[in-house]
Amino acid sequence: MKIRFFDRLISRGTLVIHYPDTHTQVIGSGVPKAHIHLRRRGVLARLLSDPQMAFGEAYMDGDWWPGEGGLMVIFELYFANAQNFGSSRILDIARHALRGLRETNSRLRARRNVHHHYDIDHDLFASFLDADMHYSCAYFEAVDMSLEQAQRAKCRHIAAKLCLTPGDRVLDIGSGWGGLALYLARHYDVDVTGLTLSDDQYIHASQRAQQEGLSERVRFLRQDYREHEGEYDAIVSVGMFEHVGRPQFQTFFDQVARLLKPDGRSLIHTIGRSGPPIEDSHGWIEKYIFPGGYVPSLSEVAPCIEQTGLCLSDLEVWRMHYARTLACWNECFQGNRDAFEARLGERFCRMWEFYLLGCQAIFRWGELVVFHLQLSPRNDAVPITRDYLYRDAPDAVRRFDASEFDHAGLDQTG
Repeated sequence: MKIRFFDRLISRGTLVIHYPDTHTQVIGSGVPKAHIHLRRRGVLARLLSDPQMAFGEAYMDGDWWPGEGGLMVIFELYFANAQNFGSSRILDIARHALRGLRETNSRLRARRNVHHHYDIDHDLFASFLDADMHYSCAYFEAVDMSLEQAQRAKCRHIAAKLCLTPGDRVLDIGSGWGGLALYLARHYDVDVTGLTLSDDQYIHASQRAQQEGLSERVRFLRQDYREHEGEYDAIVSVGMFEHVGRPQFQTFFDQVARLLKPDGRSLIHTIGRSGPPIEDSHGWIEKYIFPGGYVPSLSEVAPCIEQTGLCLSDLEVWRMHYARTLACWNECFQGNRDAFEARLGERFCRMWEFYLLGCQAIFRWGELVVFHLQLSPRNDAVPITRDYLYRDAPDAVRRFDASEFDHAGLDQTG
């Protein structure tokens, strides 16, 4: 018996369902063409009963697997037909990437959420990140940049937006494994305090500062941003705001305003939504990858900034850069997959690749971007044009046309 449920959903491209009895069902025509192999017929009922959660969980359990084109083409097929899915939300895992339900993040819950993800396994992150372990979107300002080069370009771009001078005191909220804090101290002769809630990140970053002879100018604290006291010339936060949760947005920006000197500068780098805000939902990625997370629309962030009295000096939107970053991460992860299957199990590896490829898909075809919010108490604290940002950029930099992403490692299937 063929299932007709998908017929009304696939108007562009082709979905081929391979049943356990070797029968196949072809829905639609043309490209993209995706294949789903079912281990048993009952799997389809599981997928239809709770698609937001079951699609990813069934993949983790090995109840279905992709055919030619891998996972990525399945996500591509979804986005090619997203307008047809409406309230049914079938195959909606990628669209709801990083969606949060439990967004009220107390200090205790925030610590627990961080430990859930960032303290999984140090070797795991070290295997697919760059040498400095930047776990956020890289900046591919040149066509042929490697991941390492693009992460350094991001650091340089952020540093320029902070308008640093030697001796400045800098606060890094969500300092990760310390790569950005150490970069700023090493190249700009500033004093940096980094905040993290992750035990592994704190230990690794502190050891690096000591080993590199920077411990007098860089220190890391295991501390919630809401507990911190001080006064800073510059405040930076990269890839942390996604974990704040909507109920705490105003608290976060109020704290940034309170800690900034009157002529201070701040740069908030966060995943953002180019569309309107979304309804609350408990999705697969919120459960398995980033509990308590929420990706904001600009309309949710701007009113909070306005309430602080801070000036929005500049807003830059990065498109496609995170898709390429995630493609690089997935390539590195797949190169080490056998080792992690032996250590963490096949189910974990399936979970991780579903996460990396699902997120790559939504940055490639969906509505997620990266916001760069440059803030200051004064509207004359930073230059009035963007020219200063590109003075130190490589001469070889040129526009990265969107069509070139197809030839830049974005179509890895894993």
